[in-house]
Parts: sequence; C-alpha cells; structure tokens
Amino acid sequence: MTNGISGFLNIFFIGIAGVGMSAVAQYMRGIGANVSGSDRYFKKDEYNKTREQLEEEGILCFEQDGSGITDTTDLVVVSTAIEDTVPEVRKARDLGIQIIKRSELLALIAKSRKTIAVAGTSGKSTTAAMIYQIFADAGLSPGIISGAGLTSIIREGKIGNAAVGSGEWLIIEADESDGSVVLYEPEIGLLLNVDRDHQEIDELMDLFTVFKNNCKSLFIVNQSNTLAKQLSDSAVNDFGFENEEAGCNARNFRQEGLKLFFTIEDQNFEMNALGQHSVENAAAAVAVALKAGISLDQCAAGLSGYEGIYRRHQILGEKQGVWVIDDYAHNPAKCAASIRACQPLAHKVIAWFQPHGYGPTKFLRKDFVDEISCALRPQDEIWMSEIFYAGGTAVKDISAGDLIDDLAAKGTDAHFVANRNDLLPALRPRLQPGTVLLLMGARDPGLEEFTNKLFKDL
Repeated sequence: MTNGISGFLNIFFIGIAGVGMSAVAQYMRGIGANVSGSDRYFKKDEYNKTREQLEEEGILCFEQDGSGITDTTDLVVVSTAIEDTVPEVRKARDLGIQIIKRSELLALIAKSRKTIAVAGTSGKSTTAAMIYQIFADAGLSPGIISGAGLTSIIREGKIGNAAVGSGEWLIIEADESDGSVVLYEPEIGLLLNVDRDHQEIDELMDLFTVFKNNCKSLFIVNQSNTLAKQLSDSAVNDFGFENEEAGCNARNFRQEGLKLFFTIEDQNFEMNALGQHSVENAAAAVAVALKAGISLDQCAAGLSGYEGIYRRHQILGEKQGVWVIDDYAHNPAKCAASIRACQPLAHKVIAWFQPHGYGPTKFLRKDFVDEISCALRPQDEIWMSEIFYAGGTAVKDISAGDLIDDLAAKGTDAHFVANRNDLLPALRPRLQPGTVLLLMGARDPGLEEFTNKLFKDL
C-alpha cells in the first residue's frame, strides 16, 4: 500500500452512496482528487438524492455495472459490504488496479492531519459533530469525516458528513464493528463507552486496547462507563457524568422540554438536545477541546449553537398533540437511551424499532429484550417491524416478532407489525395527545422516506 494519499489521482468508490463511503469520497474530492463511484441504489432514469448531491460536488456517479472503472483508475475503494462478485471488483482485478477498504483509506487520511479519533459502541457521530462545532466556532476550521450528516452542513445542500477545513485538526470516527478501529493512530483518541454490540465484550476490549496503544499523545475515556474506565491512562484527562473522578465532569443536569442544562466546573452549559447520554457526549467533546487549548466558555458557546445530526433524535414535528421523533438507534444500549431521552417530553412514549441484519439481531436478542424492557415505563409501548435485509447470504433464522414475544413475556406492552407500511393504521387508536412516537432504525436507506411519509400521513 502507498504511504500517503497524495499518490492517488483517480479514485473509484464501490458503494459510494453509503454514509461512510460518501464521507471519505467527498473528503478526497475536497483535497483535489478525481473521484467517481457506483452504487446498487443508482438506477437508470431513477432519481437518487445522494447521487445528485455527490455529482454537485464534482463526483461522477455510475450504476453498479462496471462502466465507471477505466484504465486511468488508480485506486478502488470498497466497504465491508461489497462482495467479490460485484462487476467493479472483477473489472478492477482484471485491470490490476489496487483495491483497498474504506477504513484503510481513512487511516491514510488520518495520518495526513492532526487527528482526533472518536471510538465507542454508542455516540460516535454525535460526539464527533459536537467536537466539530466547538472547534469551528473557536476559529480552528477543522475537518470532519463522520458517519452522519451534520445539520449545520446539510443546510448548505450537502450530504453533511464531510468537510475538509483549512485548519490542522481532523475529526473522524473509529469503528469497532468491522475491527478497523485498530488501524488509526490519532493524536487524540476518545473512548465513549464499551457495551455489547457487534462483538463480545472481550473482543471489544482487545480492539479498544490496541486503539489506546496507537494514540500518539492522549487517550481520553468515560469514567462513568465501567468498561471504558478500565482503559484510563489518567482520570484527570477523562470525562464523566456526575463522576468526581473525572477531570471533565458534567453535573447539575436537567432537561426542560427540548433543552439540556448542565455545568462543568463553574461553567454553565445550555444545549438543544435530549437525554443524559447527550450530556455525556458533550462532556467528552469538552474534554477533547480543553486539551486542544479551547477554553470552557468557548466550549459552552459552541455547544449552545449545536444543531444536531441527521436522524439523531431528529424532531419531525407535532400533530394533534403527538410529537414524532426519528432516531438512528440500532443497538440495545442506544435504543434504551433513546427511549429514556423521550420520556421527559410526554406522559407516554410509543417506540417503534426496525432491527437490521439477521445475524446481529440474533446475537443481541437477549440484550435488546433486557435493555428495552428496563427502559420502558408501565404506560410506554414498544412496536417492531420485520428485520431489514440488505441482501447477501444471511440465514433468516430469527424474526423481530421473536423479540416482541420475549418482551411481552416480560410484561411489556409489545406489538409486532411485520410490514412497516401497516404500522400507522395499527397505531392510530393509540396516538393520543401527550404522546411521543419514537421511530428507531439504521442501515436501511428507505427509513428517511418512511418516517417522513408516516409523519405526513399522521
């Protein structure tokens, strides 16, 4: 593999519409590379918003038929979801073009900048966006490569998950789900939490230990997370929630409607967000910013203008006394935190969840049931639709209905509607004023259209 990113002039991304792939593609285009790509969701004479946004950035987009790769292509980038049978992979190999994974290219990018890598099983995108906001408002012009669109960038008509910036700092997410977290060697490493997600705890701890050892200058962890705390270098560098051991400790938390209030040291913070987990993420962002020389009052000013990220407790609106909130929650801890964050807003929360992947859902079945059942109040409800299937060779040996049966056996008010298009008619009698309808799910590119249509039809 090349030692740097400057040697690549013509880069082709297979699966470029994916949120992680599109972010790296936009970044590479932003630093001057010729970028193109294909995706199975790009169809002839069929509108695709992501395609339009990429092409507006000067990125050529093709159907996934091999036509986009030529003998001038000097690098092909693939995600972990791309199989060897994809036409572009076969053509690249026939032409002898180098093929690398997205994470490998991101690692090369990270080496070219002073990088902050955000790791953990929950909250990476949100925390990365908060760090970006603080650094940007402090005049440091950071870059970011994120797993979600930042509202502040989306407003410019962009996908919102990447910015080059003119400063020295780059903020990235270090993903543990595919093991790529071990590839990064950041200036500052941040570990938000460790919870059972795609792997067993022992595997996760091994991955995060390697990540810690790869950090050049500083490693910051969450003192309020039992497992993350075990990897701490020094509590004075760490963050926490109502945790006196942490050097950056968020205290005096309260939520009033859609606003959060808390203090760090003697500085008051006010932020438009929901839930305790948002405060923990904010404390993490502040801990990083302080180490980069940004003052507490600058941190508070930055977070006061934080606009959030796409599909993270995104408020679609209110109709007839029912608030509809769309969220990317997709693992047990995230689903539970999302439900709890909505509870101060209304007497009743009706949560709907679409799991993704048969293997992950089976692996986390008990965790989903335990976490969600503990989060729900007696008056709350949980609904699920069938597992999202992205294709491939997965064994379909579990149903979301199995999780609902387990939840019902625990005494929760649990309901299964296999086809999500049948959800709203089933819910209508239950959507009374004073209710929050929380819609949760990830990976499915059709979720945005589904949630927006549901709110429109409410």
